[in-house]
Amino acid sequence: MVAAIRQQGGKSRAGARLRRSRNKPMAEINVTPMVDVMLVLLIIFMVAAPLLTVGVPLELPKTKANALPTEKEEPLTINLDAEGRVFIQKTEVDPAELVPKLAAVQAQRQSDKVYLRADRSLDYGMVMRVMGALSAGGFHNIGLVTDQPALERTN
Repeated sequence: MVAAIRQQGGKSRAGARLRRSRNKPMAEINVTPMVDVMLVLLIIFMVAAPLLTVGVPLELPKTKANALPTEKEEPLTINLDAEGRVFIQKTEVDPAELVPKLAAVQAQRQSDKVYLRADRSLDYGMVMRVMGALSAGGFHNIGLVTDQPALERTN
């Protein structure tokens, strides 16, 4: 013989307990949506980060030299494109005004390090003239930027 315990109105105690727990606020944090958002942001930054490099298109020479260690201050980059135009970062500069502008930039920087990116089709003399201007502008620590060569297959 099975007897069911009923309260007034014919409702059981289990049903009343269930209704009370539904009305209480939930004290747990659901982290699943936050993790989803963080993963999406991570993917966006991983894709966008390589696109934030200096935007002067150059065809750099290939070399097997190791990369230089990174620094705290953003490095100053001088770019020479295939037509011989000179850029400080992304701003085009007249070669006659290069030394005074470099001296002004050097006065505001802590480091005398500069990276020179030159298109591989340029005349060697043009690159040397810009390196002389860098030295005259106060930059004595000049790094030449190159690309890594493609791996060659040997059979």
